[in-house]
Amino acid sequence: MSAIEKDALTGTDTTGHEWDGLKELNTPLPKWWLYVFFATIVFAAVYCVFYPALPLPGATGTTGWTARGAIAGQVAEERAKQEPMLARLRAATPAQIAADPALRAYALAGGRGVFNINCAGCHGAGGQGAAGGFPSLADDDWIWGGSLAAIQTTIQHGIRNAEDEEARVSMMPRFLADGVLTAAQVNDVAEHVLSLGNRATDAAAAGRGAALYAENCVACHGEAGQGNRELGAPRLTDQVWLYGGDKASVVRSISYARGGVMPPWGGRLDPAMVNMLTVYVHALGGGE
Repeated sequence: MSAIEKDALTGTDTTGHEWDGLKELNTPLPKWWLYVFFATIVFAAVYCVFYPALPLPGATGTTGWTARGAIAGQVAEERAKQEPMLARLRAATPAQIAADPALRAYALAGGRGVFNINCAGCHGAGGQGAAGGFPSLADDDWIWGGSLAAIQTTIQHGIRNAEDEEARVSMMPRFLADGVLTAAQVNDVAEHVLSLGNRATDAAAAGRGAALYAENCVACHGEAGQGNRELGAPRLTDQVWLYGGDKASVVRSISYARGGVMPPWGGRLDPAMVNMLTVYVHALGGGE
């Protein structure tokens, strides 16, 4: 450390620190900057006293104000404004809502928000569905029916869940896993199923599979593979496949069965929201 001296170029005192011939100038921060900095410290200390700024349990400040509490009040206020319309939506059926222009417009707007929050994660933002058991809601292929009443029942009670005794339930046997059919027989049935949509690649196997299909599958899916909405048995003659319609996927479905789960929204959403959601889903493009 060298002696403090005045820099010849700037006329500023040095601090006495020197590194390889370079001397450090003693240039303190402007006073206005320091005053502002000290003021922010004082402000932060005062703020911590009045408002919940410290990450400690129960730290709400002397005012008792919290963002959660403020939002709750705002939500309650908005809810009170919407209550007259929500009461009308609760009292009406989805069919009545769809027939009333004012109620339908409100239901479509509100139903979209409810759908985006609760349903889009599985069915997609536009109701297009997704691979792996999430059906499209925008086409005309419905496992349980696409009428307003059918859609409402599905939303209200869900599918194959343990929460609602009235949940829709369908159970396909695991034909290979449970020893009902051999692997060769499963292959023949798969070929017959593909033949129902004119996609079989082995006519002989499809012919052998016809008898097995009649014995094990007709009761649910129908003789021509038309499906049965009352039982939740999908149609097998089109190109809409929930778990894939290629040969390997069909063999997998027959061998080990498939079955998605949908929660019952009736116990989680206000009845008005269930009705709005019903009307919105019905309007996505596939409603009947």
